[in-house]
Amino acid sequence: MAARSAPSCHLRLEWVYGYRGHQCRNNLYYTAAKEIVYFVAGVGVVYSPREHRQKFYRGHSDDIISLALHPERVLVATGQVGKEPYICIWDSYTVQTISVLKDVHTHGIACLAFDLDGQRLVSVGLDSKNAVCVWDWKRGKMLSMAPGHTDRIFDISWDLYQPNKLVSCGVKHIKFWSLCGNALTPKRGVFGKTGDLQTILCLACARDELTYSGALNGDIYVWKGINLIRTIQGAHAAGIFSMNACEEGFATGGRDGCIRLWDLTFKPITVIDLRETDQGYKGLSVRSVCWRGDHILVGTQDSEIFEIVVQERNKPFLIMQGHCEGELWALAVHPTKPLAVTGSDDRSVRIWSLVDHALIARCNMEEPIRCAAVNADGIHLALGMKDGSFTVLRVRDMTEVVHIKDRKEAIHELKYSPDGTYLAVGCNDSSVDIYGVAQRYKKVGECLGSLSFITHLDWSSDSRYLQTNDGNGKRLFYRMPGGKEVTSTEEIKGVHWASWTCVSGLEVNGIWPKYSDINDINSVDGNYIGQVLVTADDYGIIKLFRYPCLRKGAKFRKYIGHSAHVTNVRWSHDYQWVISIGGADHSVFQWKFIPERKLKDAVHIAPQESLADSHSDESDSDLSDVPELDSEIEQETQLTYRRQVYKEDLPQLKEQCKEKQKSATSKRRERAPGNSIRLHFVHGYRGYDCRSNLFYTQIGEIVYHVAAVGVIYNRQQNTQRFYLGHDDDILCLTIHPLKDYVATGQVGRDPSIHIWDTETIKPLSILKGGHHQYGVSAVDFSADGKRLASVGIDDSHTVVLWDWKKGEKLSIARGSKDKIFVVKMNPYVPDKLITAGIKHMKFWRKAGGGLIGRKGYIGTLGKNDTMMCAVYGWTEEMAFSGTSTGDVCIWRDIFLVKTVKAHDGPVFSMHALEKGFVTGGKDGIVALWDDSFERCLKTYAIKRAALAPGSKGLLLEDNPSIRAISLGHGHILVGTKNGEILEVDKSGPITLLVQGHMEGEVWGLATHPYLPICATVSDDKTLRIWDLSPSHCMLAVRKLKKGGRCCCFSPDGKALAVGLNDGSFLMANADTLEDLVSFHHRKDMISDIRFSPGSGKYLAVASHDSFIDIYNVMNSKRVGICKGATSYITHIDWDIRGKLLQVNTGAKEQLFFEAPRGKKQTIPSVEVEKIAWASWTSVLGLCCEGIWPVIGEVTDVTASCLTSDKMVLATGDDLGFVKLFRYPTKGKFGKFKRYVAHSTHVTNVRWTYDDSMLVTLGGTDMSLMVWTNEMEGYREKRPCDSEESDIDSEEDGGYDSDVTRENEISYTIRALSTNIRPMLGIKPHLQQKEPSIDERPPVSRAPPQPEKLQTNNVGKKKRPIEDLVLELIFGYRGRDCRNNVHYLNDGDDIIYHTASVGILHNVATGSQSFYQEHNDDILCLTVNQHPKFINIVATGQVGDSADMSATAPSIHIWDAMNKQTLSILRCYHSKGVCSVSFSATGKLLLSVGLDPEHTITIWRWQEGAKIASRAGHNQRIFVAEFRPDSDTQFVSVGVKHVKFWTLAGRALLSKKGLLSTLEDARMQTMLAIAFGANNLTFTGTISGDVCVWKDHILCRIVARAHNGPVFAMYTTLRDGLIVTGGKERPARSLLGQGMLK
Repeated sequence: MAARSAPSCHLRLEWVYGYRGHQCRNNLYYTAAKEIVYFVAGVGVVYSPREHRQKFYRGHSDDIISLALHPERVLVATGQVGKEPYICIWDSYTVQTISVLKDVHTHGIACLAFDLDGQRLVSVGLDSKNAVCVWDWKRGKMLSMAPGHTDRIFDISWDLYQPNKLVSCGVKHIKFWSLCGNALTPKRGVFGKTGDLQTILCLACARDELTYSGALNGDIYVWKGINLIRTIQGAHAAGIFSMNACEEGFATGGRDGCIRLWDLTFKPITVIDLRETDQGYKGLSVRSVCWRGDHILVGTQDSEIFEIVVQERNKPFLIMQGHCEGELWALAVHPTKPLAVTGSDDRSVRIWSLVDHALIARCNMEEPIRCAAVNADGIHLALGMKDGSFTVLRVRDMTEVVHIKDRKEAIHELKYSPDGTYLAVGCNDSSVDIYGVAQRYKKVGECLGSLSFITHLDWSSDSRYLQTNDGNGKRLFYRMPGGKEVTSTEEIKGVHWASWTCVSGLEVNGIWPKYSDINDINSVDGNYIGQVLVTADDYGIIKLFRYPCLRKGAKFRKYIGHSAHVTNVRWSHDYQWVISIGGADHSVFQWKFIPERKLKDAVHIAPQESLADSHSDESDSDLSDVPELDSEIEQETQLTYRRQVYKEDLPQLKEQCKEKQKSATSKRRERAPGNSIRLHFVHGYRGYDCRSNLFYTQIGEIVYHVAAVGVIYNRQQNTQRFYLGHDDDILCLTIHPLKDYVATGQVGRDPSIHIWDTETIKPLSILKGGHHQYGVSAVDFSADGKRLASVGIDDSHTVVLWDWKKGEKLSIARGSKDKIFVVKMNPYVPDKLITAGIKHMKFWRKAGGGLIGRKGYIGTLGKNDTMMCAVYGWTEEMAFSGTSTGDVCIWRDIFLVKTVKAHDGPVFSMHALEKGFVTGGKDGIVALWDDSFERCLKTYAIKRAALAPGSKGLLLEDNPSIRAISLGHGHILVGTKNGEILEVDKSGPITLLVQGHMEGEVWGLATHPYLPICATVSDDKTLRIWDLSPSHCMLAVRKLKKGGRCCCFSPDGKALAVGLNDGSFLMANADTLEDLVSFHHRKDMISDIRFSPGSGKYLAVASHDSFIDIYNVMNSKRVGICKGATSYITHIDWDIRGKLLQVNTGAKEQLFFEAPRGKKQTIPSVEVEKIAWASWTSVLGLCCEGIWPVIGEVTDVTASCLTSDKMVLATGDDLGFVKLFRYPTKGKFGKFKRYVAHSTHVTNVRWTYDDSMLVTLGGTDMSLMVWTNEMEGYREKRPCDSEESDIDSEEDGGYDSDVTRENEISYTIRALSTNIRPMLGIKPHLQQKEPSIDERPPVSRAPPQPEKLQTNNVGKKKRPIEDLVLELIFGYRGRDCRNNVHYLNDGDDIIYHTASVGILHNVATGSQSFYQEHNDDILCLTVNQHPKFINIVATGQVGDSADMSATAPSIHIWDAMNKQTLSILRCYHSKGVCSVSFSATGKLLLSVGLDPEHTITIWRWQEGAKIASRAGHNQRIFVAEFRPDSDTQFVSVGVKHVKFWTLAGRALLSKKGLLSTLEDARMQTMLAIAFGANNLTFTGTISGDVCVWKDHILCRIVARAHNGPVFAMYTTLRDGLIVTGGKERPARSLLGQGMLK
C-alpha cells in the first residue's frame, strides 16, 4: 500500500523559459544587483545574465500581471489575477516575501507603482470600477481607495516631484489625483483643442507639474497641471506601450518595434528599430522598456527579452525567449539527448537544451501544433496539427520528410512505437491511425473502438499492443499493427508498457481524488526506475505520486508555478528533469528531480513558502492515515459551534416581526418588574473542548471562562467577579504577559474577541470585522503585549494578527482545512507565530497584511501527528508541541529535531517556565520537565487521595483528563475535562476550587424547601447537591446508571426524586443520596417529576411518551395515569390542595388533570388565574402570555419559575437569556429585564425557598449559575445591569413643528439636481476648471482683492471669461442645523456655514473669507478645542451613495485662517453627514450619518483612518458629542433616544439611557447635549425640559427650562455654566452649580 504516503523524492524548479509580454506592459527592470526581474505565469523571475542563473519567487497562486520596482531597486511588488487577488512585495535578492496586501481588489491587479521614497504603493484593480488603492505596504494597510474610472486603466504613477499627487491613464482618459486624508480626489485631464481625446497607454512625471504620456496613435502628449499643452506628433508609428524615466531622460517603446531615447526635456536623442536588427522580424512589438546607464532592456509581445548596449545598438542580445501567444500543448523529449521539443498554436516548433537552458532551434509551420513525438533513434520528429494533418521533420536540420492529412479534426496525441517501426496518431474524431515508418509513413491500420476524442496513447515494450484513453475516460487496448480491439483481460495482464502516459488504468488509480469523477488531469508520465509518477492538471499544479499508485486518493507532493492549465508533462530521457508546459501561460518549466538518497544531505530543501492554498487536498503529508484519533479529540472535532440563530441576527429578526408586534401592542403593556438579579456565583469551568484557558492574574486571583462568562475567582474569599461582555459561548482565553488583561474569543456569526481588564472588568478593546466565522478557537498575546493572534473555526481556520489596542487587523491568512487547537506568538520575535492542530504544525511569519506559513518538516523522525498544544522554548528557534499520541515534539526553526514520550494518551496542555516545562495529559498526570525535555523532574497524579481538606467539592474520578495548566504563586493550577479547577501544591496536596457538570446536557434542577441548597441531575450520569450559601461548593455527588433530566425535593426536604432518561425514576435519601425506591414503568425519558404540596403524599412523574403517572409515596404504588396529551410532557405543577395538576406539552397544549386518578379536566382560562398553584413552572396560558418573545417562532421559552410572593416570573429560553417579568404577564410581548450569561439554551430556572436567589442551568454549557435577587429600591448601580426590554416605549412626549420638519427633510444632492431650476449656459462649476489651492481668495482682514483674469477654453472662440469672486454672503443655515456657529481667536472672528461654503466673519471689520472646497451643502460644523490644533474646523456635507467617489458624502478638516485643507474623509454615510465633533485630544473626530442606520463613525482624521463604525439608532440622530475630557466616551441624542457610548479598540459599545428609576419619566426626543463634572450629562428635550444623567441613568429632570424645544446647549468649560437656547426668543443660562443641584 505504498500510495498511503507521499513519495520521498522532490522536484526543484530549475529554469523557466518565457516572459509574459502579452496583455502586460512595464514589467521588466534591472535590480540594484544588475539582475533582471520579470514574471512569467505565476512565478516572479530574477535572472542574472552574468551567471546565467534564475531565482524564483513563488508566493502567488495565479497569473502575475503587474510588477513595480521599489526606488531602491531591491524590492519588487507583483500583482496577480484571481477571485481574491493579492499583491506581494518581495526581496529580489533572497526571493522571500516581505509583505502581502489583500482583501481589497477583485478580479486582478492591473498596475502597481511605488512612491518616491518607497513607503507607499498604489494599485489599480481590474474590477468594474477599476478601483485605485493606496497602501502603507510595510504594515499591509490600505490608506485610501476610490473608484478609478469606468474603463480600463493602463498605467499609474506617483508624481515624484509633488507629494501626494498621482497620475493615471487608460481608455480615453487621463486623471490627476490628489491624496488628502483618506480621500483620493481625481481631476480629469483637459484635452482641449491641443490634441484628440484618445486612449493613453503609459506616462511619466517630470518637474514643474509636467507629465508626459504615450498615446494609442503614437503621439506623445505633454501635460502641465491638468491641461494638455503640446503634443509630439509621430513619436512612434503606432501605440506607445511603455515609457521609462531614468536619470538621463526617457525611453519609449511602441508597437512599431522601435525604441526611442529622449533627454530630460523630451528632445529626441536616438532611435533603435529592432525590426531591422539581426534578431528582428516583421511585427515585433515592444511591451516594456527599461533604460539604465548604457544598457536598455526590451520585452516584446512575443515573449522575448532583448538587452541592447547603446554603443552597438544594431546588435541586440537576445537573453530570453518563449512561445508567443496561443495555447501550448505539444511536448516531447529526445530519447538520448537532454533536449525537449515543444510546439504551440503560435505555429512554431522549438527545441530547448536542458543543460544550457537555451533555445537551440526553431521552425515555423503552416498550422497550429497540438502534439509532438520523437522516434526512438532520435532522427524523426512527428508533429500533429490542429487541422488533422501531421508532419514529420528531420531533427537535425528541421527539413520536412512527409506531410499527411487523413483526418479533419485536430490530432491530439501521437507516439512512435519502441522499435521505431510504427507511428500511432490519435485524432479528435476518436480514431487512431497506424503508419509504417519505413514505408514512407503508409497507413497500415486503424483503431476505431473509441466513442470520444483520443487523449493519450501508450505502446507496449514489444510494440505489439497499444492502449488508449479517450475523453469519456475509457481505456481500450488494440493489437498492432492492424488495430483489432483486445477485449480479453487475460491477454493484457502480462503486457509491459514502454511508457505510461495514460490517466486511467489500475496503476494510476491513485492520482484521482477519492470521490470525484472529474476530468481535470491533463497529463501523466511514469518514471519506472524511480517509482514515481508526475501529473499535471487544470489548476496549475504539478504533483509527484508513488508509482504504481493503486488506491484512489493517494498522497502526493505538489508544486505550483504554472497559473492555470498545465497541458503536458514529461520526464527527460535520463529522468534527471521533469518538463512541464502551461497552456494559457505558454511557458516551459524545467524541474530538477532530487531522488530520495540526495534528500538526506539536502535538509535545506525546506518546504517552499506558499501563500497559495491550491486546489488540491493539501496533501503534502508524509503519512496519510495516522492511527485513529484519540476518542476525546475525535469527539471534539465533531463538535459544531453553528447556531440556528446568532445573537447578531436578533435585531433583523425583530424588524421582521415588527408588524405582528404593532397589532399586539395596542393594549398598554405591563412595566418591567422592579426587582433585578445579579450574577453571584457560577459552578462550572469549560474544559471539555477548550484548553489552556486558566490563569493566575497579577494579584493571585484565578481567571477562566464558562458559558458566556469570563470569571475571576478569588480563592481566599471564595468569591467570583464576572465579565459579561460576551453574548455567546466563550471558546478561548489567554492572559496578557503582565497578567492584568485577558483576551477571550466567542462563538458568533462574526465572532468578537474582547480584551478586558481583570481589575475593573471593563472592556479595553473589542475585535471583530468579518475575518473569523462561527467562532474563535484560540488566542494569544505577543510578549510585548501589543499584538494578539487569533484563529477561527471557519472552514479555512483563518489566522489573524491584531494590534489590539487600536483594534486593527495587521495580517490575515488561511490556517488549515482542519481544526487548529492552538496559536502561540514567538516571545522573542513579534512577527513570528506557530499554529498547531489536526495533522498540522505550521510556522508563520508576518509579511505586511499577510502571514506566510511553512509546514513543520518532519523528515524521517516522526509522523504527521495531531498537535494539541505548543509553546516556544528558550530561543526564538526552539518550539515544543504535544501530540495526540503522548509525545512531545521538539522543533528547531521548522525542522523536527526529536520526540520524547511524555504521557499515555494525548498531551493536552503545556506551559513554559523559566527553567523547564510542565505538561498535562489525558492520563491525569502533571509532569515537570527540565529545560530540554531530557528528563522528567517530578509528576503529580490527580487523585482523590491527594485532595486537601479545604477543597470546595469532590473529585468524580481519579486521573481526569487535564486540559489546562498554569503556574504561579507557588502552585500549579490545573483544569480538567470534567469541569474541575484544582490547585496542586508543589509538595503534593491538591485543592479543588471550582467544579461543574461534565460533558452532556444538564436539565434537572430542584431547590430545597427550606435550606439554601439545590440538586442537579445531568446527562453526565451524576446527581449532585450544591451549597448556595457562602461556602459555594458541591456537597455530594452520586453516579447514576443513566443520565437524568429532572429531580425534585419532597416537601419535608428528606427525599429527592430523580427522573432518568431510560424511563425509570428513583427516590433517594436527600442527605446520603442512597436509593430508597425505584420504578421503571416507561420506555421514554422522564421529563418532569413533582411531589404534591403539604405532606408530599403523591408523586407525579411525566414522561416523553406523553403520560403522567401518579404514585402514592407512602405505599409506593401507582395510583393514576393522566392520558390525553398529544405530545411529550414538558412541565407539571400542583395546586396548593394537591388535587389538580397543570401540564404543558411539546405541542404547546396546556392541560389540567385531577389527582390522584388522573381524569382530564377542562378549566376556562379566566378560572386558571384564580386557582392557587403550589408552584408555577408553566410557560403557557394567559397569565404568562407575555413571556413569549416577538420572535417566538425561532426560539422557545424552555423554563419559568414564579417567586413565592407571586410577583416576579423568571424565564429561561433557547437563546441563553434569563428574563424577569411582572406576574401575571398578560398581553403579548411583556416588558422585561434580561440577562446574558448562559450561552445557548437555559434549560431550567428555580427560585430558592426564600426568593433570595435564582438558580439557572445552562443546557450545553453545563454550568449552574446562582443569581441574587435585588428588591426594588435596593439598587447600587453596577456595570452589569440589565439591558431593558426589546421594544422601546411608543408613547412620546411632545411634538414640535420645527423638529418634525427637520426630521423629514430629505436632502437632495445638489450635484445631481441641477435640472430642478431651469438654467441656460454652463454653470461656472461645470466649466472644466477647478480652483486649485493657489487660486483661493487671499486671507486678510480687508475685503479680498479681485483675482487676475483667467483664460479658459470653452466654446469655439477663445474668449476670456471672468471668474466671479465671492465677496460677501448673506445668510446662515439655521433651519435644520444646530450648534454651527463658533467663535475663533478669542471672539475676534465668527465661523459658520451656509450652502456649500464655510464662512469666517471678522467681527471688527465685517469682512468675510471663505472655504469653498465642498461640492454640496454643508450640514454641520465644529471647531477643535485642543490648543495643539488651533483654529481647525471640521465640516460635513451632503452627498449621494457611499461609493467613495468624489460625489460621496465627505468631511473636510481645514484651517480657518489660511483655508488649507488638512484632510478629507470620504465616508460611508450615504446621503450626508449630520453631526461632527472632535475628541478631547483633538486627534479623533466623531461623525454621524443621515443613512437609514444613522451610522456613527470615529476617525483618526490626520491619517484619514476610520477607527470604528456602528449603526447608531433606527431613527434620526441629531447630535453626537465627545465628553470634553475624553477620547473614548461620547453621547448621542435624537428622536426618542439617548445613548452613552464607549470606544474600545475598534468597537463601539453603547448603553441606552435608563429612565427606570424616576417615576413616570418617558423617553422624549432629545435635541442637544452638554456635559458637567463627575460624569454628568445634560440633554435638552423637545418639550423644553433638561434631563440630567449620571453615567447612563436619569437622575433628575429640570422641567420646562424653555417653553419650546431646547435646540442648543453649550458647556462653557471654565465657569461650569451651561448655556441653552430654545425656540422662544431670549436665551437662558442654567447656573451649573446652583440650579442643577
